[in-house]
Amino acid sequence: MAEVIVVAPIEGGWCVQRGMSEPWMFETRDQAEWAARRLGELLAEAGEAAEVRVLRADGGTGSRFVFARDPAFAAPQMA
Repeated sequence: MAEVIVVAPIEGGWCVQRGMSEPWMFETRDQAEWAARRLGELLAEAGEAAEVRVLRADGGTGSRFVFARDPAFAAPQMA
């Protein structure tokens, strides 16, 4: 199962949340998304699959990225 990383809007900025860990706070969505995607890449390099979910400013689902060493797992999936 993939590690889920969520990028979400918060008052005054954006946060990156991974599981039950403390969230990382960022001023912009671009900063938060970059950090989340980089974390996904690092997890995949370590052999752990990761899914990054980026929410829109209104809280709706935005983008989704899957990172994995196994190409079969990372195949494009319809949302």
